[in-house]
Amino acid sequence: MNRIILKAEAIIKNYQTTKKVKLEVLKSVSLEIEHKKVSVIIGASGAGKSTLLHILGALDRPDSGAVNYGEQNIFSLSDDKLARFRNKNIGFVFQFHHLLPEFTAVENVAIPQMIHGTSKDEAMKNAEKILTEVGLKERINHKPAELSGGEQQRVAVARALANDPSIIFADEPTGNLDSANSEILHNILIELRDKFDKTFVIVTHNKELVELADTVYEMKDGTLIS
Repeated sequence: MNRIILKAEAIIKNYQTTKKVKLEVLKSVSLEIEHKKVSVIIGASGAGKSTLLHILGALDRPDSGAVNYGEQNIFSLSDDKLARFRNKNIGFVFQFHHLLPEFTAVENVAIPQMIHGTSKDEAMKNAEKILTEVGLKERINHKPAELSGGEQQRVAVARALANDPSIIFADEPTGNLDSANSEILHNILIELRDKFDKTFVIVTHNKELVELADTVYEMKDGTLIS
């Protein structure tokens, strides 16, 4: 029996426009994410995909509803405890890699671990190991400007893995990559799922990634339609 790692229940999120008009972004969205699976969320721009991803990943709070990791509704936690939960359990990969330009690849992957309390030596050793897993063993001492777009995004994936999170969220991770680099990244994500039992939740428009996914959720106008 497959284990449910995350369960969202009746998530509602509204925003107010500058003209004080209420914008309903998420309309009572519920879903379950299985452990060790790649789940993707698809839909047109403006459907609410990124907002949902940010709420599932504890980057934003819903107006109402629950996101349960195990028995814990994370939104019953204070902001401080929620931040600690997020840092310990959740990894993120965004469309833009957001690497620190003055640091090397290995340093970019080590820094989140050091913030988490890992010693520098151990963090650097672990970072080198993770970068090797994503095919960048020869590039660990290069700074982001010395790396291709595909390599930068692989460093971002390695950084998301740095603290061994239970779940990794990715928002259009191949949105800025050509088809060859997209394919490399897709294969890496599948390998990480299989080799390290990782769970991924990915917002994407990429048809090839959708075909590789274990579960596909489709959103339209703030609701899940399939």
